Amino acid sequence: MTNTRRRHLAAWLCAASLFCAPAFAQQRSITVASTTSTMDSGLFEHLLPLFKARTGVDVRVLSQGTGQALDTGRRGDADVVFVHAREAEEKFVAEGFGLRRRPVMYNDFVLIGPKADPAGVAGGKDIAAALNALVGKQAPFVSRGDRSGTHQAELALWRAAGVDLTAARGAWYREIGQGMGAALNTAGAMGAYVLADRGTWLSFRNKGDLAILVEGDRRMFNQYGVMLVNPARHAHVRQADGQAFIDWLTSPDGQAAIAAYKVGGQQLFFPNATDPGA
Repeated sequence: MTNTRRRHLAAWLCAASLFCAPAFAQQRSITVASTTSTMDSGLFEHLLPLFKARTGVDVRVLSQGTGQALDTGRRGDADVVFVHAREAEEKFVAEGFGLRRRPVMYNDFVLIGPKADPAGVAGGKDIAAALNALVGKQAPFVSRGDRSGTHQAELALWRAAGVDLTAARGAWYREIGQGMGAALNTAGAMGAYVLADRGTWLSFRNKGDLAILVEGDRRMFNQYGVMLVNPARHAHVRQADGQAFIDWLTSPDGQAAIAAYKVGGQQLFFPNATDPGA
């Protein structure tokens, strides 16, 4: 290649890079660390196109248990954390890893089990009585065992039931260290009981012989909150676009979009961003 051609090629590449740079600069995206329930239920598939149409911002979701999602935020590997374990969320903010926690929505947990119900808990609303019945019958139970919000809620319910899992657990209690879908599949294969969030259960397609056996206890309430990862700790956090996502989720438009998401005609999540105590 002659020197003249090299100069022309260099000039063309320079001009092309200058022309393309604004296009690349306009590409906006954020990373949200969230729970398996928001992903497995199909909620994000419903919400994210609406948010992008409004703002032009792409959202990449890391689907993890709540504990893992909060750790992702602590490392600065996400811009926003959207999870369901209020005590852990408030600790995340208090330690300076996240900015203001804002409530978004709620659903509830349900106790799933085989329709044959060997523990005899079907139709009850007292989750403590049901869990004690499982222990008494040594009925197989599948725990996510993954530090997720659901796992933390399960452990809190055992405590509320007065069950010392360290002393009571045996072959009947199986921790799998996986997400909600895997826990439901394992329960189905084993004919076991499992605690699940209602949204994932309603979206779960491989129900087989499983059914909701216990529901309606106020202790099974499941609140979700959202936080921006603190840009003072991680300067690369996309603060403006991350905050835009939070603001949209908690706005009338975002809240209406959450309420509109249904599976089989049933609403999966209930918006409550305006509830200061949530």
